[in-house]
Amino acid sequence: MIRTLVTLCVVLWAAQVSAVTCEKLTHEDKRYTVCEVDTSEDLRLFLNDENGDLLGHFSSVNEALEPQGKRLVFAMNAGMYHDDRSPVGHYVEDGEEQMRVIPNAGPGNFGLLPNGVFCIRENRADVFETLDFVDQAPQCRFATQSGPMLVINGELHPRFLPDSTSRYTRNGVGTSADGTRVVFAISDDYVTFYEFGSLFRDVLKTPNALFLDGNISRMYDRASNRSDIGFSLGPIVGVVEDVPAN
Repeated sequence: MIRTLVTLCVVLWAAQVSAVTCEKLTHEDKRYTVCEVDTSEDLRLFLNDENGDLLGHFSSVNEALEPQGKRLVFAMNAGMYHDDRSPVGHYVEDGEEQMRVIPNAGPGNFGLLPNGVFCIRENRADVFETLDFVDQAPQCRFATQSGPMLVINGELHPRFLPDSTSRYTRNGVGTSADGTRVVFAISDDYVTFYEFGSLFRDVLKTPNALFLDGNISRMYDRASNRSDIGFSLGPIVGVVEDVPAN
């Protein structure tokens, strides 16, 4: 009887484990928050509400989800945007393309080729180098383009310098080769591209990883009551769950 109760408690505990596992870690004396998501979870991108108005904040995404009986578990800013918060590069939300792929070089971090696309499909998610994405033409339910790539087939972006002095808060996403594991990271210290890319390559072991943004980087984690605030964001990536019944 006791063994049965213990087994039942373990099963119930496992069922209640959050859809996202976040932890603090230190790599090369720099601190990070890392959150891992299984792609069986409800992972989405958000930009505007049903009226076409910019969401821009984690709280606004939760307000938009509330009538559906849902809420955010985790969220993070998900790509670069123009002054009006429209995506700089490719953007797909719920199967609808809102911005085409930008394959050519350009100014700023986004245009530091190779850049890439984070693509969410049914039960998998992948980071693609942009030209590879164009060649493969995967059918993404959600997609956001950003740049530069942090890790490309297990190698750091060729333009990253070990002795760089350009340090910012940065956030990014990496995926496993089989597309079943997604790892998001945000630096809790100012870091260089080289340091941030090394985290994904050497610690998180993601063969492909994409820089999402820097300086404005923010994160939401329900389990730890973290909800970074600031001015309005453009695209937001988040994991959604049903609101538990009272």
